[in-house]
Amino acid sequence: MSILERRLIREPSFGLTGKLFQVSWGFVLLLCALAAVGYAALYSAGGGAEPYASRHALRFAFGLMLMLCIALADIRFIARLSWPAYVVGVALLVLVAHMGHVGKGAQRWIELGGMQWQPSEFMKLALVMALAAWFHQASWERVGNPLFLIPPVIVVLVPVGMILKEPNLGTAVITAVVGASVFLGAGLRWWKIAIVLAALGAAAPLAYAHLHDYQRARITTFLNPESDPLGTGYNIIQSKIALGSGGMWGKGFMQGTQNHLNFLPEKQTDFVFTIIAEEFGLVGSLAVLALLCLITLAAMAMALRCRHQYGRLVALGVSVNFFMYVFVNVAMVMGAIPVGGVPLPLVSHGGSATIMVMVGFGVLMSAYVHRDAEFGDAERDV
Repeated sequence: MSILERRLIREPSFGLTGKLFQVSWGFVLLLCALAAVGYAALYSAGGGAEPYASRHALRFAFGLMLMLCIALADIRFIARLSWPAYVVGVALLVLVAHMGHVGKGAQRWIELGGMQWQPSEFMKLALVMALAAWFHQASWERVGNPLFLIPPVIVVLVPVGMILKEPNLGTAVITAVVGASVFLGAGLRWWKIAIVLAALGAAAPLAYAHLHDYQRARITTFLNPESDPLGTGYNIIQSKIALGSGGMWGKGFMQGTQNHLNFLPEKQTDFVFTIIAEEFGLVGSLAVLALLCLITLAAMAMALRCRHQYGRLVALGVSVNFFMYVFVNVAMVMGAIPVGGVPLPLVSHGGSATIMVMVGFGVLMSAYVHRDAEFGDAERDV
């Protein structure tokens, strides 16, 4: 079969209507269901639609329209924006370091369009796109060449280092893991990642000495929260009480005592999952976790459907980013890992996180809609 014939097969001609049919509407419904869970939890957190739930609904609606618009854009056009997006992301991190808004001891936000934005959220997507562009069409042999890996390693370390300096340890770790997932998806051997992890483990005592006081306090609290029950251990102790008090079926919607008596700080952001556990119990919590897992698996499935390497890698990175959000947030509120400022995607109150998750899913959806697109090297697009 000639290359021209392969292109005719792999690049079906369809217009806007055809692209709309290619959109995974089942995936869109899953996202809407998760946003509805977030609306209910935030409605309970605020005691009504204001001040959290209504804003959450508006942001999700805007993000949904943005996601669909991006999904209809040609993935090859998006690929050409990969490195410019990375440069913009680094520039925003530099900007937030010099004139960012300081909140809760960290300098992570900038004011844009009347909203506070966290550039690190945009940076994660830009990093995935840049790495996908670097590894696209790279052979297995080339991926195994250490010299070929030096530039993408630097591409990962630059934003991770800048995010650590904010300081934002949780987001920095997620950014590093997302970058590593793209390396693995491109064909890097597991044992090379294992060597890096072993080196990081060996350097852990040195890294601990350079942590901020509040970060060391989080680790101490994680190991023994009862050592300071009214101080650093308060949040996680109250979170565990809320998780356990819901029982099997929960106390009922708007009936959570830990929530409505304000025992739990940051209940609308970091600890929103505890509201679900307290009011809907173990059954409701498992149902929400099942929904989150289903979204992750559906995103991974769409990544595997892409014939071109760029689409596979960018979709994989977006999927892993979503999974890491979920894993870190749920593990944090359960006391399985130290507390960090990581929201539950499309459930927690927060503008930049919600919008950027939807933008990321828009890029993933574009890769899926244009999964048979030809990038110019027919021998590599398999």
